[in-house]
Amino acid sequence: MPRMVSFIEAGRAATVDEDSRPLADDEVRIRTLYSGISAGTELTAYRGTNPYINKKWDEDRRLFVDGATSFEYPVNGWGYEEVGEVVELGSEATGIEVGDVVWGTWGHRSETVQKAERAAKRVLKPGVDTRIGIFSQIGAIALNVVLDADIHVGETVAVFGLGVPGQLVAQLARLNGARVIAVDGVASRRELATKLGADEVIDASEGNVAERIRDLTGGRGADVCLEVSGNHRALHEAIRSVAYNSRVCVAGFMQGEGAGLRLGEEFHHNRVQLVCAQISGVHPGLQHRWNEYRLQRTFIDLAESGRVNVTDLITHEFGLEAGGEAFALLDTATTDVMQVILKAER
Repeated sequence: MPRMVSFIEAGRAATVDEDSRPLADDEVRIRTLYSGISAGTELTAYRGTNPYINKKWDEDRRLFVDGATSFEYPVNGWGYEEVGEVVELGSEATGIEVGDVVWGTWGHRSETVQKAERAAKRVLKPGVDTRIGIFSQIGAIALNVVLDADIHVGETVAVFGLGVPGQLVAQLARLNGARVIAVDGVASRRELATKLGADEVIDASEGNVAERIRDLTGGRGADVCLEVSGNHRALHEAIRSVAYNSRVCVAGFMQGEGAGLRLGEEFHHNRVQLVCAQISGVHPGLQHRWNEYRLQRTFIDLAESGRVNVTDLITHEFGLEAGGEAFALLDTATTDVMQVILKAER
């Protein structure tokens, strides 16, 4: 019987049974190989801080409203970093073969059924590390940040937060022609960012980050700051660090009220532009050419070719049956935890 990870209640996850279903003629069955855990969005659902669990999302008005919720526990099969092998074809499935490795989003479960046409567009290049496939969505999120940032060759970009998405953002910003200053309070993450190509690193725990960024830019400040930590104080420091009349792109999933965010200071006096970089859409000037699939496909191509390093971000591996342990680890993560993956049992 198929298995999946379920958030039973806030702070508790377990691996439970899930019903299987027969294939339609135009579908394929995919057996999961690996599933990656997002330490941002997924942990908000695990912890119970996600607004969908505490409020109701009104799709028509695009507002969160009180008095109801969009999701209730148990929350089943959450997750968006998966890769698997095709094990069964429907009678009319074309363009794909048994044994093909497919990347995509289907949650922490041991199998999924997908339309053959969709799966055929997401086949991983033969011979590459199959774990690359789990980075399609988080990579698309990172690429979307860089598109929103509108980085130009020769500009200085400061990246705040060097978890998995921050490391990807820093690599992509450098590919886009930027000089990258990587900011984090964790030494091992700064060391990894340096290994992956960051030009400068700053220890956020020492304070005076904006002052040091200005020292590195002749007093001007960064041309663009990319906030990927989800921390309000980091956002405030990013605002302090950017040049006059410049942009801060915010990709971190902020939770709760904005303690430490003082908008009457540099934000107001330096005419700072705040841009939300969120994967449900792309920059208005690009939406006629870019969509979520193109973001995913582009990132996977970069990872397959080795232009972006993703496998060095993986630090911990658990079996799918130990999904509860994996989430508990991330919830109380030490500084040595980066990308945690679940390996589905064969």
